[in-house]
Amino acid sequence: MTQPTAEALSLLEYRLSAVTIGHLALRYAMAWDTPPSLEIYFDGRQVIEGKATAFTNAAIESAIMHSRALLEFLGLGSKTQIQLCECSSRRDDDLCIERFTGLSKISVQQVVNAYPGPSAEAEAALAYVVYLANKGLAHTTTSFSRHDEGAKLLEIAFRGIPVLVVNAFYVPLGIQPPSYELRGRKHPV
Repeated sequence: MTQPTAEALSLLEYRLSAVTIGHLALRYAMAWDTPPSLEIYFDGRQVIEGKATAFTNAAIESAIMHSRALLEFLGLGSKTQIQLCECSSRRDDDLCIERFTGLSKISVQQVVNAYPGPSAEAEAALAYVVYLANKGLAHTTTSFSRHDEGAKLLEIAFRGIPVLVVNAFYVPLGIQPPSYELRGRKHPV
């Protein structure tokens, strides 16, 4: 592939939007002592009621999976729960940044250098989201346990991954990044 296809751009936009929605849901969930009630309406008719976790849990879990996919697109994975690594192999059908003219995988060093906070925190946040997708969501495993700093690390990852994709992919190719940020009413989180 030399130039991104409309299909590839659409998939990246979809994944970026999913991470943004998960980021919003995580911020809400982090602010609650007890989840509030939820009502969902279709065409003005209430069809679902329950706890807000019916939305937040699914949105956060979706964002975790899409974050992992975006990091792999950029060429990153995790060695451990807190250590990033660069992907060493790709499958023929993988959509990866290095298959586009003039682009290459990003390195762990590039990622941690781009983060305005402590480099160990950036690496831990991104490694944790990959670890969580692999060991906490994709299948059941006895090695997964809730990380004390998990919500904070996810918040950092959800905030940073879209910026990494924009700066490593869209900007070098001179492509206008998609409008993946949420539009709508502003409510306090």
